[in-house]
Amino acid sequence: MREPRHISSRAHALVKTLHRLANEPAASRRLGQVWLEGDHLARAFLARGGQAALAVVGASAWLQPGPRALALQAAEIVVIDDALLPEISSLESPVSIGFLIDLPSGGQPPLPGVATVVLDRLQDPGNVGTILRSAAALGVRQVLAMKGSAALWSPKVLRAGMGAHFALHLVESLAPADLDALAVPLVATSSHAEAAIDRLALPAPCAWVFGHEGQGVGPELMARCALTVTIPQPGGEESLNVAAATAICLYESARQARR
Repeated sequence: MREPRHISSRAHALVKTLHRLANEPAASRRLGQVWLEGDHLARAFLARGGQAALAVVGASAWLQPGPRALALQAAEIVVIDDALLPEISSLESPVSIGFLIDLPSGGQPPLPGVATVVLDRLQDPGNVGTILRSAAALGVRQVLAMKGSAALWSPKVLRAGMGAHFALHLVESLAPADLDALAVPLVATSSHAEAAIDRLALPAPCAWVFGHEGQGVGPELMARCALTVTIPQPGGEESLNVAAATAICLYESARQARR
């Protein structure tokens, strides 16, 4: 069995790096690395064929068969003192194991001709992570984030995504002109649209566009949409949460595709 390295100082460079990745939303973009905190994200990464360069595990967890077996699937293992676990966590109750991986899909272009979700300046990481889960569950191939959107690989988005990141092609910091290469129609929701989503044939594949929680889709991006639809709301509410609206739209696309 490989011998792990041991860390007992909070001044260690790795502890400082993990602290930044766990607590700064944009740290993954700057550092080119992602901290997968907890066994759920680590196992989801492995289940999608990921190969972890480094596992970080607390000293007590290293003595337990389950965490040890998970850590041994990484190329390198670091055991840190239990007292340092709060330093590398964003949670009130720090977990005892995680993987440090390279930022996936960094710099790769969008994929043309596939089912896509476009996020236009969405701010809430819980919404973004939930949308990623819906996209992965309903057969979407990629999620594209426009400039100004919450960082897709931030800790809160990762937790909300529950492993959906590893089923999707993800690209960030795009401009509207970057979407021209998608070669599929852009579709958005609008309360001013006349066509209800369940009353017309949706293009397949398409790129669904969802906008800022308060401002909606920006004018430049809306002008690029080939189709706008409305979601009927018989209960009379003014609007839906963007993550809920996304799930409805993606389900309708998937339902029509099965027919």
